[in-house]
Amino acid sequence: MAEAYIVEAVRTAGGRRNGKLAGWHPADMAGEVLNALVDRAGLDPAVVEDVILGCVTQAGEQAFAFARNAVLASKLPVSVPAVTIDRQCGSSQQSVQFAAQAVMSGMQDVVIAAGAESMTRVPMFSNTAYHAKEGVGVGPFSPRIQQRFGVESFSQFGGAEMIAAKYGFDRETLDRFALESHRRAAAAAQAGAFEREIVPLDVDGVPHVTDEGIRYDATLESIGSVRLLQEGGVISAANASQICDGASGALVVSERALKDYGLTPIARIVDMVVTAGDPVIMLEEPIPATQKALKRAGLRIEDIDLYEVNEAFAPVPLAWLQALGGDPDKLNVNGGAIALGHPLGASGTKLMATLIHALKARGKRYGLQTMCEGGGIANVTILEAL
Repeated sequence: MAEAYIVEAVRTAGGRRNGKLAGWHPADMAGEVLNALVDRAGLDPAVVEDVILGCVTQAGEQAFAFARNAVLASKLPVSVPAVTIDRQCGSSQQSVQFAAQAVMSGMQDVVIAAGAESMTRVPMFSNTAYHAKEGVGVGPFSPRIQQRFGVESFSQFGGAEMIAAKYGFDRETLDRFALESHRRAAAAAQAGAFEREIVPLDVDGVPHVTDEGIRYDATLESIGSVRLLQEGGVISAANASQICDGASGALVVSERALKDYGLTPIARIVDMVVTAGDPVIMLEEPIPATQKALKRAGLRIEDIDLYEVNEAFAPVPLAWLQALGGDPDKLNVNGGAIALGHPLGASGTKLMATLIHALKARGKRYGLQTMCEGGGIANVTILEAL
């Protein structure tokens, strides 16, 4: 089978809700990522054959063919098509997988996979909340779905509590994990580990290049002081991912494109899967998805040098580690979404950029990335750094 290569992988530095990126229209943020990908690769923008862009809350400024608007806000010519996809938190990781499939099938040679989300300007759930407020429709979960699963709705917060209970994680365990995320992110930022992957965005004449959510002074006490999201639970805003504004992307090409355009790959896509399971507990699916991906690739967890498991909630990567027998020293080595933020549709290619650059910085070979996603879905991508 033909190979798919990644030539560039970049992201913006995260912005907190109502923070430094609040003034950026999400289409413009995404457009800057598209520009950076072709500029850093030294590629003629006109040879890009498609842009596949992930976005979860497709409303307001992220509505009306959002991916196409990102192209129109970039230096790419109007001849470049684009499509917006929603695989919930894994949207832009799925963008990479769709791009790789197009390249590996021989149908296309140069595809940009990307994602963008302004959670400040297009708040989470705003695509359903406004309908509910006006009494339009019954919401995304029909009575048939509710009856089948015995629930009125599906809650990621509830799923996180279920995972914590199933695997026996108390609040202190989750808070300690959250503290380590901030410590690792702070150390990485101070060491300049993110410099190569970040696309600067101008904010009042100053380049925004540092993730805004990192708490350099975090302590177990400060994290533990944050109130729980439900009485008697273990999940708080401090041991869950941060609301975040940002964009990210990867340039995916064929071997023919490498030769034709004189490109140098930074990674090869080894294998990729997407699976689905229980939509109620919802966030446990990265475990069977990873098992399937490793089996397909003929690899063991011991063969993987670094893993990025999205920190949607602290129990998710902790349960993944426990079930897979993973090494905590290989997990989210530069911190995760608890410290760096989780810009929903942008998180897939955001984590991929961090994973590839972390592998290369350490001279390591294999990386594995997985995301828990709404509806009980999970993507897994295995990469080889080059």
